[in-house]
Amino acid sequence: MNVTNGKATSYRDEAVCTLQIYPRFAIKPGQGCILRVPKEATATTVIKTALATLGMDTSKPYVLVEVQEYGGEEWVLQASDQPVQRVLLWPRKAQDKHPQSDGYFFALQEGSYDRSIQYDVMTSVRQEKVAQGLVNRGFVTQQPQEYDDLCNLPELTEESILGTLRHRFHKQKIYTFARNILIAVNPFKFLPIYNPRYVKMYENQTLGKLEPHVFAIADAAFHTMLNKKVNQCIVISGESGSGKTQSANFLIHCLTALSQKGYSSGVERTILGAGPVLEAFGNAKTAYNNNSSRFGKFVQVNYLESGVVRGAVVEKYLLEKCRLVSRGKTERNYHVFYYLLIGASEEEKDEFKLLCPEKYHYLREVTLRTDQAEMKHEFRRLHQAMEMVGFLPPTKKQIFSVLSAILYLGNVTYEPKVVGEGLKVGPESVLSAISDLLKVKVELLVEALTTRKSMTANDRLILPYSFSEAITARDSMAQSLYSALFDWIVLRINHALLNKRDLEESVPCLSIGVLDIFGFEDFKTNSFEQFCINYANEQLQYYCNQCIFKLEQEEYMAEGITWHNIDYPDNTGCISLFSKKPTGLLYLLDEESNFPQATDSTLLEKFKQQHQDNPFFVQTPVGEPAFVIRHFAGKVKYQIKDFREKNTDHMRPDIVALLRSSECSYLRQLIGANPAAVFRWGILRATIRTLAVFNEAGRRWAEKHPIFISFLNISDLGLGSIRELHAKVLQSLKQFGGEVPQKLRLSTISTVLNVILLFSVQNLIDSHSLKFIMGLKQHNWATRSLLHLHTKKKPPSISAQFQASLSKLLETLRKAEPFFVRCIRSNGDKREMHFDDALVLQQLRYTGMLQTVRIRRSGYGAKFTFKEFTDQFRVLLPKEISTPQQDITNLLTKMGLPSSSFQIGRTKVFLKESERQILQEALHKEVMRSIIILQRWFRACLMRKQYLREREGIITIQRSWRYLRQSYRSRAAIVIQAAWRRSKERTEYLKKREKLKAQIGSHSYSPRVKNCRNPTIKISRATRVQEKWNASLDREITDSNELRQLDEFLGNQVCVDELSETEKIFFLATTQFRDTIKTMYSISLLFFGKCYQTRVSSLAGLQKALEVPLVINLFQSVLDGFIRGELKRLETEPCKVKERNRRKSKRDKCPDGPLGHLFSTYQVTIMQSCDQCSSYIWGMEKAFMCSSCKMVCHKKCLSKITVNCTGQCDRKKEGEQTLHFSVPLCALVRTAESVPFVMEKMLVHVEMNGLYTEGIYRKCGSACRAKELRHILEKDPQAVSLDNYPIHTITGLVKLWLRELPEPLITYSLYNDFLYAADLPEASERVRAIYRKLDELPPSNFSTLERLIFHLVKVAKEETHNRMSANALAIVFAPCILRCPDSSDPLLSMKDINKTTLCVEILINEQTRCYNQKMEEIQQLENVEAMAINQLKLRRQNTIFERPKLDSDVASMEREIEKNLLERIRSIKKEK
Repeated sequence: MNVTNGKATSYRDEAVCTLQIYPRFAIKPGQGCILRVPKEATATTVIKTALATLGMDTSKPYVLVEVQEYGGEEWVLQASDQPVQRVLLWPRKAQDKHPQSDGYFFALQEGSYDRSIQYDVMTSVRQEKVAQGLVNRGFVTQQPQEYDDLCNLPELTEESILGTLRHRFHKQKIYTFARNILIAVNPFKFLPIYNPRYVKMYENQTLGKLEPHVFAIADAAFHTMLNKKVNQCIVISGESGSGKTQSANFLIHCLTALSQKGYSSGVERTILGAGPVLEAFGNAKTAYNNNSSRFGKFVQVNYLESGVVRGAVVEKYLLEKCRLVSRGKTERNYHVFYYLLIGASEEEKDEFKLLCPEKYHYLREVTLRTDQAEMKHEFRRLHQAMEMVGFLPPTKKQIFSVLSAILYLGNVTYEPKVVGEGLKVGPESVLSAISDLLKVKVELLVEALTTRKSMTANDRLILPYSFSEAITARDSMAQSLYSALFDWIVLRINHALLNKRDLEESVPCLSIGVLDIFGFEDFKTNSFEQFCINYANEQLQYYCNQCIFKLEQEEYMAEGITWHNIDYPDNTGCISLFSKKPTGLLYLLDEESNFPQATDSTLLEKFKQQHQDNPFFVQTPVGEPAFVIRHFAGKVKYQIKDFREKNTDHMRPDIVALLRSSECSYLRQLIGANPAAVFRWGILRATIRTLAVFNEAGRRWAEKHPIFISFLNISDLGLGSIRELHAKVLQSLKQFGGEVPQKLRLSTISTVLNVILLFSVQNLIDSHSLKFIMGLKQHNWATRSLLHLHTKKKPPSISAQFQASLSKLLETLRKAEPFFVRCIRSNGDKREMHFDDALVLQQLRYTGMLQTVRIRRSGYGAKFTFKEFTDQFRVLLPKEISTPQQDITNLLTKMGLPSSSFQIGRTKVFLKESERQILQEALHKEVMRSIIILQRWFRACLMRKQYLREREGIITIQRSWRYLRQSYRSRAAIVIQAAWRRSKERTEYLKKREKLKAQIGSHSYSPRVKNCRNPTIKISRATRVQEKWNASLDREITDSNELRQLDEFLGNQVCVDELSETEKIFFLATTQFRDTIKTMYSISLLFFGKCYQTRVSSLAGLQKALEVPLVINLFQSVLDGFIRGELKRLETEPCKVKERNRRKSKRDKCPDGPLGHLFSTYQVTIMQSCDQCSSYIWGMEKAFMCSSCKMVCHKKCLSKITVNCTGQCDRKKEGEQTLHFSVPLCALVRTAESVPFVMEKMLVHVEMNGLYTEGIYRKCGSACRAKELRHILEKDPQAVSLDNYPIHTITGLVKLWLRELPEPLITYSLYNDFLYAADLPEASERVRAIYRKLDELPPSNFSTLERLIFHLVKVAKEETHNRMSANALAIVFAPCILRCPDSSDPLLSMKDINKTTLCVEILINEQTRCYNQKMEEIQQLENVEAMAINQLKLRRQNTIFERPKLDSDVASMEREIEKNLLERIRSIKKEK
């Protein structure tokens, strides 16, 4: 995009812009038009202008399409979209001129009237569909099938392998498998396939199940390490420019992402920051690669057995120091110099005395006109990476000062002196700049650059340099300083990566090593560096051959299975040419380097003489100072010049003496042979200087004030009496009324000593860690070779050091299980997406790829010993195994596996990878079948037991009924008989009575009337109890303010003086009820009547059951008074309530995020692409990542997202009828922060009525009642009354609701993260890790889980009544809220039960702790409030209203005090 301002001057942000539009209906492909449009022009304006320019029919509808071909997407611009703003989101190269060939352009296309068009997502996909249509119609022949694994090729030849790689490469599929070997073809461009969503996609997936990717290798190595408990290594090999460094960065990025399971210890951040720092200081642009590693590195990441990163170690090999002073014409120096010179600010340029790159001799041959913006960005990225590693700003300034001094050393010039011998060095400005940057004296600098010192038997000689020797000394100083700086940076990185706990305790750890070593090189001029690099590649190729071919075939032969050996290229002879004693090239080089009179010519003659008959050593013409070696990758010619000098390239003693004289302590650290010793000496020196400065300050002050310390004899005081001295000095000053000096007051002796002691202790620990780093197996500090005048023993040569470190590396690799990544250079010109068949075929041949695929194809990828096989597949084998070989053979044959896919050896079983997966699937099915059988039998046993128990109960009831019926019949007969006899006797009595009356005669009879008067009954409070004493208790509260005021009202009604039994129960019940009010999670369903009645009944017990109606009546009267007051308050403030409700409803309708995404800030460590606009996101930039679907985008793209989150379900639409069980959680809530209604209703009912029920969640309710209640809740949850159902039925339904969620509350994606968090060693780390992962839950899951955990806390608080502890609740609820996916191995998931239970228990315990802490704070505030209120009451009671006028000041003071008390009470209530 060209932007001009009318004066033909190009600017980035002016008003007029140039766009190129390509019509898709053009006659000639690629034909387009150039438009000049305003910056604010919309898509509609651009379309009209383009149609007018092209002369097209304007009556048809058109659309403007933004095409990002390499990003894989096309976007239809809306009418109001601004195309210029879209261009600014493209890569920098595509912004200025965006031709169609770059893959970023605008297309004009016909559309429908609704602005929709028919197009495919990617051009390659569209072409595939068109081609497939032609094949289906019979116009063209069927294309060969695409294979992502070379072992699956029907015909295995070099042509088929090359054709498969080419076919996949043109489809932008740069990765291909050869079983567990990954082949990566460098496309020389960034592809958007490395975002976090791809890390998540390949996590815990079987190798080969998904499309080949470098993340698949990282995930396979990580989980193989965890499952087998064996160290792993990933070996990356290939030529220079094949993409090894980038592949290593991707692997480290994925390994750190996989290890961050619930807890990030900071080591991952340091590992990711170390990469850019090492690349800046150790990588450079070469003829074959723009980011070539000029050193080798081996990154070993250490893990705990749970998979959490413990620490890491970085080992470096052979930094190419000669690149600092000389390079090829098309090559550059190390990146950091260009980053510093172009990216530094004006203040930094002045501070470090920086010039333009063209003004430095070491950088003069390179022009930097097109990479200015990228260099500035890389410098900012370097700053951030150094901060991640732990470099403080002063340290970064010291590093940049050394870099600037190194560049100035290249500008030092020499000329002969006019008078006398020797050379004159200059210019003065350069020497002054070096002196200021290195903090050395100019005289010593000139002496080191012009003369050398040598020792004789009797004297010390100072000899001047010749011109060539002076140039060599100058370059040697620059190289030695840069090498020392690089070593120090690696040391600091390792110190930052070290886990300090390794110094205190020994914990079993595992490791994954990533080897990124320099690739095979063959330049026009090859020197000592290429000699060592290619030797390292020979050793690496030999290691690969050993693992892939030799050891594999030897194992087959030892086991006695049928196998035909496969020939492979063996490079043992070439390695012997280098390292065989005593005639190897490296040993001959060391031998000649020790002879003072030897030269490069004599070295070459010795090479030719010793190896003239060696087939790997090719003779050259006599006059040519070179030799040729036949490597595994081809012949390479080495120039013999400077071989001896580079092999003995040590830091000269004059340079060491110069740098040690520097005033900068940092520079002295760089050249120290022992970092720990230098560190300790720095502490001691700082301590002595501090004491000296303090003594000098005290002496000066004593001279000015001799009278104050005349009585002190300082000479008699030792170091142990310094504290007493300080106390006496201060006492004498106070005694004589003197003023304590500022310096003495701020820098007292005791304070100084405390600071020194604290500093010393802390840094002694760091010194111990430095010793630990130097003692690690991977580190060889003999590489710091310093020549000293007083030592006679010479340090080891560069080649000897390199050979020793390489041997240690190979030893480490042999102790680990390897994964291989073969990097292939697609072309030699660094052209994007260009496939050079000849170059690729050459690399396939010398790496033995055909033989590798053949052995992987015909070999056996899965190997088990008989014990391992029987242990893993025990379920499939017979119960009793007598002969393992026969039983295993019978099993494999029974499963129908072909005989060619497995073999049984003497001690092992050999299987193809596909057959192993079939066995694994069969094992999974059998285990699931067994689990189902066990569950069926367990349920049958439970039902049988329940049936027998119910049958016994029925029989008992029947027996009792029969007994009662028989008893009732007997009693009835007896009663009837007694009544009959009584009636009969009564009749006879009456007859006799009448007869007697008749005999005596009639006379008057007046009975005596009894005075029936009721005794006096004492009227007590019981007569005031209503018949319906709990009729009005079930009040509904829906306002949090009303609930808060109820709590305060009840607190004011409680009095603790001289309470009766009824009032005591009322006091305790009300106090507990107030605690319940304070812990209410929700008030939407608060009916507290039955809750209060339950508490009263529990407190009263059976002995005081008669007091329950009295207490309830008293509480009802208090409640009625509160409700009357609330009604009056609401009548006076109706508008405020409506406004609050309106605001609340408005807040509820606010969206949680764009289309369900859960974005959080994310620092990019490797270059990625925005999933919205497909433009680049550079390393160390801030981006936004969705924690659910792992979508990554710019901040400016958040508002443009149109894709729903794949990790979340769609929200429930308005009016949509859904069920309440077995439904995704997000479909049950109206807002992300709310809790599903059914869940909230059940939890509230349990909290109000069931907290005192024994075994509330342990016991099960009736299955019939549970089904009935579930049916009612599904139909109409609003109308159901839970009071009609037992508590255990409701609690069982709570567990059922959680178990039937399609995805548990703690989602499947975070399941492994919580398991890793549970394995952390310290309790505080586990808590932090679990809560950090809770933040990644979707909002609806988080709010529901928070509500559930709060409910469990309230249940656990009543453990004395319900017998449910935190551990018991965790055992019950862990399978409900934290369960593994159904596709997981059930045997492995059963082992995780303890971890899941521990996670839930940690949540309950932590929330209980927070609950108790908050309740304590509230109680303290209430006590303070009560004291303030009592004080206010007493003050008001004691106030005398009639005061004389003279006491107006006292009255105003009293009013002020009362005002302060009122303000204090209000503030306490607000805080509470």
